[in-house]
Amino acid sequence: MTDIPVVTPDDIDRAAAAIAPHVRHTPVIEVPGSTIGIDATLVFKLEFLQVTGAFKARGACHYVATQPISDAGVVAASGGNHGAAVAYAAREFGHEAHIFVPTTANPSKVERLVGLNAHIHSIGETYGDAKDAAADYLVENKATSIEAFDDPVVMAGAGTAAREFDLDSVTADGRPLDAMLLAVGGGGLAGGAAAWCGDRIRIVGCETVGTASFAAAKEAGHPVDVPISGVAADHLGARRIGDVPWRALNEANVESVVVTDADVTAAQARLWRLLRVIVEPGVAAPFAALMTGRWVPEPGSRIGVMLCGANVVAPVA
Repeated sequence: MTDIPVVTPDDIDRAAAAIAPHVRHTPVIEVPGSTIGIDATLVFKLEFLQVTGAFKARGACHYVATQPISDAGVVAASGGNHGAAVAYAAREFGHEAHIFVPTTANPSKVERLVGLNAHIHSIGETYGDAKDAAADYLVENKATSIEAFDDPVVMAGAGTAAREFDLDSVTADGRPLDAMLLAVGGGGLAGGAAAWCGDRIRIVGCETVGTASFAAAKEAGHPVDVPISGVAADHLGARRIGDVPWRALNEANVESVVVTDADVTAAQARLWRLLRVIVEPGVAAPFAALMTGRWVPEPGSRIGVMLCGANVVAPVA
């Protein structure tokens, strides 16, 4: 993996400075773990309050703020969150955005794209169809393509969420988080957290059984393709963990937890009752890992839970 770019804490520090005027510094809230029968303090980062409703705005803004952008604008293939992030960053910096989405894309996410003045190309039934159409467009138009996660600039931007979480969660007497649990799709968010935290804080990557690209890579020792299905398919279904995130995740020995669709929908509902927050199914995977006991914290520890996106159609019951 020596030819795969490495993202460093210094890269993430610089990314934080570059995007600060364009993204929100999202809050954290502490909740006693006893509310779900855990001997630990739960520290939630409310990253779903980010512009566009998900952490993805950080990576997109970092790319557009620091990289050369074509006069023809930017292009992204995305079922939702990445597309919205690219559209937002393009608007923020005065560029056009062409976003390719499948016809099956979440309506709430497409609506967000409309509100961001993106040119929406709705093609095919799958993300792969949309990605192929975006590639065809780039052959004929010299626009700038922005990757969703497998890019060091994008991942450094995503890593600023973990940076904030780490710095904001230190107690008055100097105690940091003992662990940070995050959802894993293509790996940009978790990879950024691994790049920032290194071995100082345990990082746990959480996925559903239908989107378990990180777990499959851990088992194989390298990224592999996995079949995608289930309730988290449209936001965690990257099919294959990115090479850049995988290097960071592997070198930091990030742990893997896989939960079921039923686990994450139950966690969504519990988060609504506990905090009155609504998140996407896969975003609830870290909380589901705790609720189900698939990952058990050390007694008395401080556990960070990243709630990284909330672009859903309606509240859960």
